[in-house]
Amino acid sequence: MNKTKLSHKEIAVSILLFIFGVALQALLIFLMLLLRNYVRNGTGDFAKILYDNRDVIITVSIALVVIFVLTYFYLFFENKNLLASGSRITELFLLIFVCYSICAVMDMQDDDLSMARPLLLFALLAGKLCKRKDAIFFNTIFAFVLVLNRYLTLLVEQTGFLGDFQVELVIRLLIIFCGGIVAIFMIQRVKTRMGSVMVTFVLFIPVITLNMAMQLPYIETGIWTRAGEILLYSALNCIFSMLLFMFLLPVFEWIFAELTTFRLRELTSDSSKLIKKLKENASGTYNHSIVVAQLAESCAIAINEDAELARAAAYYHDIGKLKNPEMFTENQSGYNMHNELTPELSVDIIRSHARDGARLIKSHHLPEIFADVALQHHGTMPIKYFYAKALKLSDGTLNPVNYSYIGPTPTTKIAAIIMICDASEAAARSLSDRSPEKVEALVKSLVEERMNMDQFVDCDITLKELSVIIRTLVNNLTGVYHERIAYPKLVLSKHNK
Repeated sequence: MNKTKLSHKEIAVSILLFIFGVALQALLIFLMLLLRNYVRNGTGDFAKILYDNRDVIITVSIALVVIFVLTYFYLFFENKNLLASGSRITELFLLIFVCYSICAVMDMQDDDLSMARPLLLFALLAGKLCKRKDAIFFNTIFAFVLVLNRYLTLLVEQTGFLGDFQVELVIRLLIIFCGGIVAIFMIQRVKTRMGSVMVTFVLFIPVITLNMAMQLPYIETGIWTRAGEILLYSALNCIFSMLLFMFLLPVFEWIFAELTTFRLRELTSDSSKLIKKLKENASGTYNHSIVVAQLAESCAIAINEDAELARAAAYYHDIGKLKNPEMFTENQSGYNMHNELTPELSVDIIRSHARDGARLIKSHHLPEIFADVALQHHGTMPIKYFYAKALKLSDGTLNPVNYSYIGPTPTTKIAAIIMICDASEAAARSLSDRSPEKVEALVKSLVEERMNMDQFVDCDITLKELSVIIRTLVNNLTGVYHERIAYPKLVLSKHNK
């Protein structure tokens, strides 16, 4: 859920992390300046360099502080969820540190190779790890950090801030900003790692256009030779950016448990450990989860939610059934073990699969949202079959709470979608008449029942979105469980020829 208010503790922690991050970024800039001086001039008199250029260093430091103060205020008003998470703040600064260091190292020598620095690396990573609006803003901040670094270098080395260097700073800013926006929009559409490679060719267009437009007017001789060099190093810029993106993205996915499209697809492949176990030991639940995943994906697309995340979470929503797979109808083959148990014991076994699923997911270090969905996909709904069975064995005064799931109720739209899809798929499977009218009546009754029992009060799903989900489910379920013609009882063999 989107946070609307930060606690005093969250504000204090986020401010401290920002102060620490800005201090480290400033330190990193100055260390890169000293390292550059050592590489170029072989001098190690770092104290003198810092002292002689203290005014410039103070100016750059103040500019850096202003940039990150604005970043904090942007997040405070636009993305409080990020500020509330220490790991997300750490991830943001680490992303800036890593991309900045790579570019700064390639800038150690003022030769043409420095043109090949991966200026679009940050945009590619931010585009996959952040929301689009945030990624564009952070990429702009990264552009200013790199320009500040170059500005500091030029003034300290007393090489001037006019002419070619002024053009160079503008080129850097334009490539990171304009090329970065293209990179962010393109990379967020990519669903496969091979598709990421193809983005490299698209990025080449704005990079080469900007380089050519900004540099060729200043070249008086050897224009074609220079144009070839610009073409080569622009291509290397894009290639290095993509190669480093492919290498660093899995690292950030692993360290910060990021759920990129690539990671989600890996988690839902048959080679994933828990999915493989589910397929082998609870094939009925596995097949049910696949259908629910398809339904959840369609519903998420229909209401503009994260379809990949909904699909992946649905794969794991019933993973807790691995503990006692034979106790669930879809995994039974003619014999129901609950016939020998009391309704109370059966209820305990059935409803425990939500809690067991969350524990199993956490023990395998899978995303927290998977555990949340496993806990929430039944909410606090009663287990009707065993409640009705218990009523027959009693005087009819039982408390339905004792025969209900423990909850909590869904706290996200994705959890609500999976709750509806799970119930609808199971109920539709038992229908004898699966006409669109019957399926629609069934799905509507399931949604209304959950609304009447306050299952959606903790998530911000709207009535309009529930109506869209119902229509989507009806279309999909009638397609999955459509009528089939009866095959003729005719046995053929080669002797019938």
